[in-house]
Amino acid sequence: MTLQLHELVSPERINCALPASSKKRLLETLGTMMRAGTPGLDDHAAFQCLIERERLGSTGVGNGIAIPHGRMRGLDKAIGAFAVLQHDMDYDAIDSKPVKLVFALLVPEDTTDEHLRLLSKIARMMSDESYRERLLRAKTPQEIYTILCDADLEYQKAS
Repeated sequence: MTLQLHELVSPERINCALPASSKKRLLETLGTMMRAGTPGLDDHAAFQCLIERERLGSTGVGNGIAIPHGRMRGLDKAIGAFAVLQHDMDYDAIDSKPVKLVFALLVPEDTTDEHLRLLSKIARMMSDESYRERLLRAKTPQEIYTILCDADLEYQKAS
């Protein structure tokens, strides 16, 4: 069974106006954000996992969305972090448009199926323009968390 978004993120791992000067700095910050509520997580190892995957090809999926992700040794469950960027960022996305919304995901090294199901779920949810607009208008991490959880419930009902 695929994890629910409320199990992946928490308000502590959400930023609604993240300043990021480069993709590298963004991934570094996301790695640090994932440490919140995850005792023992090595944020540098999380960053390395995200940057190594990014070297294989951009995780910018289009429509202003990036989903940096990776499989990480030593992780016992999937974790995520979400950010609305303070400024649009060139991310080498597949549609060549800048990115504004970023959902980072790390999964245990041996969970290929779950990894793919989570990526698919996040990408489908983020493809909804009204959903993206609600996330962009949100003013607090708690508001974004509520939007993510509500959309996850809507997604489950529709599936």
